[in-house]
Amino acid sequence: MTNTPIRGGIRRDTWNVLVRELRPVVRDPFTLIFSLVQPLVFLGLFAPLLIGQSGMPVDQTLRWFVPGVIVMIVLFGTGAVGSNLQYEMMTGSHERTLVAPLARSSLLIGRALKEVAPIMAQALLIVLIALPFGFRFHPGGLAIGLVMLAVFSIGLGSLSYALALGTRDREWLFCGVQQTLIFPLLILSGMLLPLDEGPGWMRAVSTVNPVNWVVQAERALIQGEFWDPVVLWGWVAAGLLAVLGLAVGIRGMRRSN
Repeated sequence: MTNTPIRGGIRRDTWNVLVRELRPVVRDPFTLIFSLVQPLVFLGLFAPLLIGQSGMPVDQTLRWFVPGVIVMIVLFGTGAVGSNLQYEMMTGSHERTLVAPLARSSLLIGRALKEVAPIMAQALLIVLIALPFGFRFHPGGLAIGLVMLAVFSIGLGSLSYALALGTRDREWLFCGVQQTLIFPLLILSGMLLPLDEGPGWMRAVSTVNPVNWVVQAERALIQGEFWDPVVLWGWVAAGLLAVLGLAVGIRGMRRSN
């Protein structure tokens, strides 16, 4: 049964859920830093190899590589947030929120919006770290790219929450599905290595991989190429994923008991 909010409507309910979800992040900012370990490892160890083998100038190589690392933050960060909801279901705290006078949809939307703030902070931190090594970017392109990342993170985070609702207390199943999907999406996006010289089947699969289009769009925006067709496809991929994720996630939350 779906609860009816007492007052304020879904927007106020969503805001209340968003504030509730952000409080632990504000109280423990070290979780944001810890979640950056993997992207920083790729940036610190993989980028020098790529620079040495690409034969391109350092700034040009970093403009190609850093946007992929930023998208990686979304992929690894929001792709796993469902584990938090799964923990709440196992401890019983999720059931208590279900009986609160809040719209069920706001419980999902508020959680999904919460992922935007950490992603923005982490992406900007990666950019700042890369600057001393020769990374250069178009300020307007970076700003638009961050908005695209926000939309993308809402969709991916919503799907992660939907997976948690579907697997409930079977943590092994959530981790298995999540890990099985994350790495093919990463490799088939050209995030770390270009797919131009890859097998034909890999290039074909990458054309239907939404992460691939977001990565390409971020690279174009970083260089100020606003009218490149890949930017449009990046928005389409991020938008469709957000709509799909919210639809599936809200449906799962409304059916939760």
